[in-house]
Amino acid sequence: MTSKQRTGLALALTGVGALSMALLSPVAQAGADEVRPECPRGLACDWVPAAYQQTGDPADKETYGNYDTADRPNTNKVRFIVLHDTEEDFDTTLKIFQNPLKQASAHYVVRSADGHVTQMVKGKDVAWQAGNWYVNSHSIGIEQEGVAVDGAKWYTPEMYRSTAKLVRYLAAKYDIPLDRQHIIGHDGVPPTTAAGTRNMHWDPGPYWDWNRFMKLLGEPTVPTAPRSSELVTISPDFKKNRQVFRDCEKGVDLPAQGSSAVPLHTAPSVDAPLFSDPGLHPDGSPGTNCAADWGSKISATQQAVVADHAPGWTAIWWYGKKAWFRTPAHARSTTPTSGYVVRPKTGRTDVPVYGVAYPEKSEYPADFGDKRVGSPLPYTIGAGQSYPGGGEAPTGYFYAPTIDSSAPFDHTYFGGGEKYVTVQIGHRIAFVKASDVDIVRTR
Repeated sequence: MTSKQRTGLALALTGVGALSMALLSPVAQAGADEVRPECPRGLACDWVPAAYQQTGDPADKETYGNYDTADRPNTNKVRFIVLHDTEEDFDTTLKIFQNPLKQASAHYVVRSADGHVTQMVKGKDVAWQAGNWYVNSHSIGIEQEGVAVDGAKWYTPEMYRSTAKLVRYLAAKYDIPLDRQHIIGHDGVPPTTAAGTRNMHWDPGPYWDWNRFMKLLGEPTVPTAPRSSELVTISPDFKKNRQVFRDCEKGVDLPAQGSSAVPLHTAPSVDAPLFSDPGLHPDGSPGTNCAADWGSKISATQQAVVADHAPGWTAIWWYGKKAWFRTPAHARSTTPTSGYVVRPKTGRTDVPVYGVAYPEKSEYPADFGDKRVGSPLPYTIGAGQSYPGGGEAPTGYFYAPTIDSSAPFDHTYFGGGEKYVTVQIGHRIAFVKASDVDIVRTR
């Protein structure tokens, strides 16, 4: 999370345009400040603004919450939509985002019981929601009322329908691809540094039905390539894919139930250790069946590149290594898919992977002091490996350290010339320099 500026009713719908204005829901309820929510027609929405307020000494303009004003997409592009769960009830979540001391917010909150949507941060502004400042700067965050370890009970048909309508509207407005490198869970957000990996979140969790949701978006998983395709989409049936995970924070096993998650092993055997994310388990210890251990599982609708086969098993490239999962002969566990994959250029043996796409240090003004640059994550793409992706990631850093933009460079977006592309390196997306890789169309 980070920082802050310029509000006003005239800017409430910056960048929406006449078409989007026409699409605003006739039942969208303006808040006390008469701001109307940015929602699609027919979706019940209201506007309850998150706190934008200084919380400390007036001389210290860095102490404030709960979001940053910006001029998106005129400055930083909106390229991702991040789905969360609240871990609180709906009303409590709204109160949290209205409390500037909490230093947290999201653009939208969706209620479980009826799918009602409350917008709390304007789309032009940057909500503090993803745990990665680069992703915050280039995304819309949607909180969904629910508790991840409680299973699917919070994720109602009404919630799925409302979130899907909202995501379709936002994807059209900001030209965001409706794929799983751009429509991601909080569990798909990368850390900004290797050291931050263990602090990342894992919601909406293994009980969010990604197959159902992507179908509602109009992007169901269907074969688009021959059965021999190297690129596949993970596609287990949610209800039939009954898994037992553990709530490791409470030390209890969760009931066997339908899930989007497929366990990954280090070898083609159920007795083989679960895959270990090197960022989450830097000591090399095996992965776990903890619901929060994202490295040991892949999710329905995520794509992967096939690395090997064994009877009843398939290996994929995953965080720089092979990861195995069960593919029984008559179960539709994967779907052959046509799309783009990212491979190291000839002669490259280890391509570094980043959690941000920031400019090079030399691209900032000489008198600018906070020159953020990316540092490699604990993963690399080795020779012979391929990963789904290839979509361009905006290169830039949004500098907004205070609630007052009068300071030099405050609330400035610094673009960069180095081109980055997005890859599905594991359960989380990440970024690689386009100059390090080839982007190849598979069939």
